[in-house]
Amino acid sequence: MARRPLAEVVEAAVAGGVRWVVLRDKDLPRAERAALAGELRAILTGAGGRLIVAGPDPLGGDAVHLPAAGPYPPPPVALVGRSCHDTTELARLSTEDYVTLSPVFPTRTKPGYGPPLHPAGLRELIRVCPVPVLALGGIETPDQVRACVAAGASGVAVLGAIMRAERPTAAAATLSAAAHDRPRPTTTAQGAT
Repeated sequence: MARRPLAEVVEAAVAGGVRWVVLRDKDLPRAERAALAGELRAILTGAGGRLIVAGPDPLGGDAVHLPAAGPYPPPPVALVGRSCHDTTELARLSTEDYVTLSPVFPTRTKPGYGPPLHPAGLRELIRVCPVPVLALGGIETPDQVRACVAAGASGVAVLGAIMRAERPTAAAATLSAAAHDRPRPTTTAQGAT
């Protein structure tokens, strides 16, 4: 999906303010995936960021992002995130540090995946979520970012808007700035900030 090599796009996104990157490419052989993780981790570490690896193997790092289906309990690493989509999945959380809730909007990356939560549905799930939430899915504009933050999301996770951008630095900077445009809600989920 990226217009340029992944490391170049990540470096550009980091220059635009991105500090967390999830490496999702699960089709690479482990050795190639570990090498890519090392390359991306170096880019992020230099900016005070963090690489999170999708799946239970952190590939030499300390952060993973897991699917809703498992594994349970999560592996013992420093940072664990999990993809969730509804209250049933949220109820299974145990020691996770954060979740992504998706899809918030219709998404070009996973067409037909949904139905979309929209900000109202996101807000309802955030109210029952025991950990901070990152909104995910179809987030491509500053207005969408602001709507997710206004719903109570601690942040947003973006894929296509940066990967497909001709200027990933500008896209990342624009979306990052939007997260700070509007005051955060005064009431949040249990423990979420």
